[in-house]
Amino acid sequence: MKYKLIKLSFSALVAGGVVSLANISALAADVSRGQEASTPAEDANELAKELANPVANLWSLQFQFNNFELTNDRWNENLIFQPVMPVSLTKDINLITRPVIQFYNSVPFTSMTGEETRTTAFGDWTQLELFSPANSGNWLLGVGPTFIFPTAGSVYTGQGKWQVGPAVVLAYMTKKYIVGVFPQQWWSFAGEHGRPDTNQINIQPIANLFFDGGWNVGYSGNILADWDAPTNNRWTVPIGLGVGKVVKFGRLPVKISLAGQYMVTQPGPVGQRWNIQLQLTPVLPKLIKGTLFQ
Repeated sequence: MKYKLIKLSFSALVAGGVVSLANISALAADVSRGQEASTPAEDANELAKELANPVANLWSLQFQFNNFELTNDRWNENLIFQPVMPVSLTKDINLITRPVIQFYNSVPFTSMTGEETRTTAFGDWTQLELFSPANSGNWLLGVGPTFIFPTAGSVYTGQGKWQVGPAVVLAYMTKKYIVGVFPQQWWSFAGEHGRPDTNQINIQPIANLFFDGGWNVGYSGNILADWDAPTNNRWTVPIGLGVGKVVKFGRLPVKISLAGQYMVTQPGPVGQRWNIQLQLTPVLPKLIKGTLFQ
């Protein structure tokens, strides 16, 4: 199934990310965003809730590491880097920019010499722009365009197509929980000749419980579908559980999450069966403050 590329991380980028986090830790002193003095536990609780909110007015970085067991009993890994950069357009509307930079190791394929091999390269770039009301109470709302750009370094790690479609966030949040859904749909409109057109969706269910001390427990996994594939070979559906906690490294708040996912269905001939996922999400002070338009 062309959308379900298996992704692999690389240690150099991980090391670079650790160095970068050390360099930016001194900037995180104002992460409380000017709120009244609060205890470290209260700060951690508030950050845990905001990081679970896909339209929060909070700057963060996310390094997501996945370790997949495939249906052919092999293992693959991946790294996804996803910064979240909200900007207040007006006092009523926020724009949340969420690029997704991916590094893949392809599914094994047969080379020209007849040997089984893989290729490791960057994948296609995903770019999401969400417009969200700044004050909507317990309801969390967002809508905007989402794009996939054919930036992959190999034909085996990207689809070779320019893609566009809508994205929507609809959720309900209280001090104790958040529930909602976050779908993104893409259709191809240009790209390499000879590469298949695309028509695909990524659905992220949102369900988390919040506990004192910056802890959260909830659903983990994204539901994927390739609408152009046969009905019986279309879906990747995970059942997953994740646990996260906000901690501090010096002055830098970081959310650490660990999750396990089992795919109850996946496309052939090779798909994902199990996934062990680790996420590191440093929180940054908002780098663009105030509103852009009065």
